[in-house]
Amino acid sequence: MRKTFQPPLCRTLLLAACLLPLFSCSNSSEEAKGEQTETTTEDEQALEPLTNENAVAKLEAYGQRHPDSLAVISTRHGDIKVRLYKDTPLHRANFVRLTKAGFYNQGEFYRVVKGFAVQGGDSDERQMSQGSYKVPQEFSPSHIHKRGALAMARYGDERNPDKESSSHNFYIVTGEPVTKEELLAFEQKHGIDYTPAQEATYLKVGGEPGLDTEYTVFGEVVEGMDVVEQIEQEPVDASDWPRQIVPHTIKVVNE
Repeated sequence: MRKTFQPPLCRTLLLAACLLPLFSCSNSSEEAKGEQTETTTEDEQALEPLTNENAVAKLEAYGQRHPDSLAVISTRHGDIKVRLYKDTPLHRANFVRLTKAGFYNQGEFYRVVKGFAVQGGDSDERQMSQGSYKVPQEFSPSHIHKRGALAMARYGDERNPDKESSSHNFYIVTGEPVTKEELLAFEQKHGIDYTPAQEATYLKVGGEPGLDTEYTVFGEVVEGMDVVEQIEQEPVDASDWPRQIVPHTIKVVNE
């Protein structure tokens, strides 16, 4: 039986009842930003935590100023280069914004499910706050959960009926090839009509079609899938947490 992707299993979120400091970092105000010297770039300033009320406007504006679409995720296993899709502009801007602010440099791959996905973006040791917000879903029939797809985790439908994405928890798909019968069942269940190329990808390369129309895919691995595979092989405990943490840093790179 194929696994279904659960809400973001961030340790901090799971232990929220213990009042762990998920959003503990102080932020700079708009006035403080105006007082920065000319030698201080936007990316060197403190990350302004967002809210559900202002996240879309802030991300749209940020995305227009920062059209970056390539990033490198570095781990002790090596580097993973990902391309961010420009037709998922809110997710791209959000990922770039957190990356340039250094937010993801305090994160790790904290959930590993072999043959399914590796999930990162968070850590119990984080000191920086991104704010309490979600990113509206940006589903696209062009972007499927093929092996190597980069997507955002989210809470389940009961508490998140609009399927909005987590502000920071992401995952990379490591799914295996499916059968034509399985793919047809997913098409019928989700009302999807895969193109011949997409069908061939799922049948020959692999992925997780059960996640399509449920989670936003906003990029893909273009180099370093072997590194993802090494992370996937990490020994885990009963909660799918690697027994030896896999910290990551992320940087935006030029085309």
